[in-house]
Amino acid sequence: MAFTFQINHDVQFNHDADLLAKAEANRPTLQHAVVKPQRLVKIVADDTAFNGFRAEPSDQNIQQLPSYLLKKDDKLVLDFGDHQVGHFAIDIDAVGSPMDAPLTLHLTFAETPAEIGVDAASYDGWLSSSWIAEETLHLDVLPTHLALPRRYAFRYVEIDVKDTSPKWQASFSNPTVTTSSAVKMSAVPAVKIDDPELKRIDEVSIKTLHDCMQDVFEDGPKRDRRLWLGDLRLQALANYATFDDATLVKRCLYLFGGMTATDGKIPANVFTSPKLTPDDTFMYDYGLFFISTLKDFNDRYHDQQVLTDLYPIAKKELTVALTQVNAQGLLVPNEDWPVFVDWSNDIDKTAAGQAILIYVLKQFVVLAHAMADPEAAKYDELIQTYTDAAIQTYYDADQGLFVSGPKREVNIASQVWMVLAHVLDDQANEALMTAAVAKCFPVTGIATPYMYHHIAAALFEAHHQADGIQLIKDYWGKMVSLGADTFFEAFEPEDLQFSPYGSPILNSYCHAWSCTPTYLIRKYVV
Repeated sequence: MAFTFQINHDVQFNHDADLLAKAEANRPTLQHAVVKPQRLVKIVADDTAFNGFRAEPSDQNIQQLPSYLLKKDDKLVLDFGDHQVGHFAIDIDAVGSPMDAPLTLHLTFAETPAEIGVDAASYDGWLSSSWIAEETLHLDVLPTHLALPRRYAFRYVEIDVKDTSPKWQASFSNPTVTTSSAVKMSAVPAVKIDDPELKRIDEVSIKTLHDCMQDVFEDGPKRDRRLWLGDLRLQALANYATFDDATLVKRCLYLFGGMTATDGKIPANVFTSPKLTPDDTFMYDYGLFFISTLKDFNDRYHDQQVLTDLYPIAKKELTVALTQVNAQGLLVPNEDWPVFVDWSNDIDKTAAGQAILIYVLKQFVVLAHAMADPEAAKYDELIQTYTDAAIQTYYDADQGLFVSGPKREVNIASQVWMVLAHVLDDQANEALMTAAVAKCFPVTGIATPYMYHHIAAALFEAHHQADGIQLIKDYWGKMVSLGADTFFEAFEPEDLQFSPYGSPILNSYCHAWSCTPTYLIRKYVV
């Protein structure tokens, strides 16, 4: 797996005041709830557990928490019973002789047991260690009500007393988290799912989406906390099937539309704090997915004002994207504007990129006709040209599969995106996925739920219903069996210790692009 930081200091950005004002007008009022821990647990090393650690019940009773007095090097772990996103608070007192020294306290916030079990000091990865979810505090005066200003994403909180004094001990009481989300879980309409495994996967998917729906659709509430365009497209689809919140999608579309580069490119992500800032990172397919997200939104809500405001942005993005296509109608890879597809750089992405361009062009044409764009017919012709070029260049009739790159590589991404773009007719699509299952399954070397979503969607689109359901169970169901309360940023079923960052403590275990089984189940299964 690989990811390269882009640093493009010379890029200039637009800041469209009207569009950004509309983004601000659609800022959500966050919903809050106060949640208390359910029990005290111990974090135990276990080679058979996910990332080598598990939580087991403590002999101590959460109801008696204030009576457990902690001195130097004493610890306890609170279990809130489910994944939470919010602000932690706790009351702390000194018991014994007068408080003759400060309390030094270390708090660790963990989505999974391993984030407590693994020594944070051992981390030596390429992602900043400042994302490790921990706090060290010195409290001079007790009693106090400690309310941390930082928002955390966690299920477990380890309270580690680094030092007190021989004269007194620390007592803890009333731990809470005040959660935040743009939506309420109760807003999701009930759907009858007979299969208990799919039902649980659906529930975890919804919880994942709920915890990522904040001021924007965050990619992950633990780390990054940014609005990414590829994540937004998938979150919006899951949202339409569950919370059906138009406002947050609209806000995010206006944020991207209001902060394009001066050449028309749409950034891959934007920051919203302390001020609205587009990132200097650009990915070819992510930019195109602005069109997909706008089209899906228009299909759902038929909001003519949004379409009128943002269609010119979508058209400009497509115009710039088409400069990467040669005279033969083939997308030419550009390292400065890479096609993402998936984290892995071990697969050739040329054919998949071509298919994504065709996929988005078909969606753009729908918008062009809705806007009565006089150039709509031109884009219809491009679809045919690019489709013919894709088949002639990349389709290997002997194998019944698409190849990619100079080595004519066969990979799952090429087949999946050619299916989703409906480059072939329905009957040939079905045959293509039959060949893909035979050649490329079981899937290996793909670690993102983002790519697994597209594999599952392609199976359903190509009438491989049973294979699609099984893939959901094998991938997302495996996370559930490992104790997932929410779905992970990265996961390889064949390597349960996998981390793209070199340590499980930096992984995000509630991540936007993993929430889509609820969409897939509700669209294709029930």
